[in-house]
Amino acid sequence: MQLNLPEFDIRLDRTSEGVKVYDSLRRKWLVLTPEEWVRQHFVNYLVSEKDFPRELMANEISLRFNGMVRRCDTVVYDRNLRPLVIVEYKAPEIAITQKVFDQIARYNSVLNAPYLIVSNGMHHYCCRFDSSSDRYSFLREIPSYGELV
Repeated sequence: MQLNLPEFDIRLDRTSEGVKVYDSLRRKWLVLTPEEWVRQHFVNYLVSEKDFPRELMANEISLRFNGMVRRCDTVVYDRNLRPLVIVEYKAPEIAITQKVFDQIARYNSVLNAPYLIVSNGMHHYCCRFDSSSDRYSFLREIPSYGELV
C-alpha cells in the first residue's frame, strides 16, 4: 500500500505464517499488518528524514495505566533516556480522531513526553505538550530530532 511517507528498501519475507517484516528496532521478524506497515515506514522516515537516532528509539514499550498493561507503539528518548516523543500508529484506513489522541494522551500521563505524534501513514500530526499548563499545541510539521532536544 502506498503511504504518504518515503519509500525505502523494507525487508519482507514470505513464510507459512504469511508475509513478515523485519523490525530493525526490535531486531525480529513480525507478521505484516497494515499498522506494522505504517510503523516501519514511519520509523524509517524519522531516522532518514528527521535525523532521529535509531539507538534512542524503541517499539512496543510496555507501561501501566490504571493497573492495566498498555503498549506505546514507538517511544523516542532524549540523550538522558527520558521519553521525548510518543508515536501512535493506525492502519491507513483508520481515521485519526479525538479517540486516538485520547489514547496517546493517556500513555503520556505515565511517560510525560513533551511531544506526541499520531500517524496512519497518510496523515501525520505532531503536538507539543506543556506540562505546566496541561495543554497541547499542534505543530505545522514534525521537527527534526535536533529541534526537539
